[in-house]
Amino acid sequence: MKKRLVIVGLGLIGGSLAKALRGFEDYEIIGVDVSQPTLRYAMEQDIVDRAEADPVRALAEGDLVFLCLHPQGIVEFMTEHRNHFRPGSMVTDVCGVKGAILKGAGVLPDTVSFVGGHPMAGTEFSGIQHALANMFHGAHYILTPNNQSSPEHLALMERLARYIGCADVVQTTAEQHDAIIAYTSQMMHVIAVSVCDDPSLFDYQGFEGDSFRGCTRVAALDVPLWTQLFSMNAEALGRALEQLEENIRQYRQAIQSGDLEGLSEKLARSSARKRKMNRMEASSGAVGRDRWEGSRDGATTSES
Repeated sequence: MKKRLVIVGLGLIGGSLAKALRGFEDYEIIGVDVSQPTLRYAMEQDIVDRAEADPVRALAEGDLVFLCLHPQGIVEFMTEHRNHFRPGSMVTDVCGVKGAILKGAGVLPDTVSFVGGHPMAGTEFSGIQHALANMFHGAHYILTPNNQSSPEHLALMERLARYIGCADVVQTTAEQHDAIIAYTSQMMHVIAVSVCDDPSLFDYQGFEGDSFRGCTRVAALDVPLWTQLFSMNAEALGRALEQLEENIRQYRQAIQSGDLEGLSEKLARSSARKRKMNRMEASSGAVGRDRWEGSRDGATTSES
């Protein structure tokens, strides 16, 4: 009997997963979305095998279900449809916060296996029209299993991550995941939007260098999505921002006081740490889509 993979939410990530999973272990791919134009596009472009507007009907058939909605939408979907998942099925998500999602998954019945997941990839674009089959090449895939996660389904997720081109699969706790993402992704977005809050932004337009463009690229973000990501990871993100504020304060004090020796020492230490990180990144092979030839218009990762 043919296995069925259901993707709920055919946006950038859901659409990219559908493209990347073509041919995976002979699964039939069913796409679910509230938007009829999105469903039509998915069928016309052969992104899914079937398009379904009714999630209840799709979930009744799904052996593996990907929830590719906004964070709060995932929590609400699990609550609304907790009795509609097929017994024995596996449910996973792609959300950039894990503590809140795993807590929300507590409503699922014991007959369903849940594995928290986060493929570390994306672009600043949105919508299925920007979906890429190579979106996940060279990316980390983070899994946050709990007591609802069966070994069989963890093994399935590892095979799936390799199939879509991820460089590695890492298992960790929801708490550790959220601390990592607060530092490596969410804090970077806060920096980008903060730079764009400066009153001089438009006065200096046309004089930006590559460092400015790189720093602010992700500032043109999806506001509802990132409002949820920030607020649902407030504790870990708050800690990361407090440390950032202290680091910036130390640099400001060294610059304003004319402490050239102290400034030089801080710069030397920071640059040495970045070079070490570059060496570690190169040796691991998990460098993200910015190093991969398939990236579009300079778009790199904007991990959600």
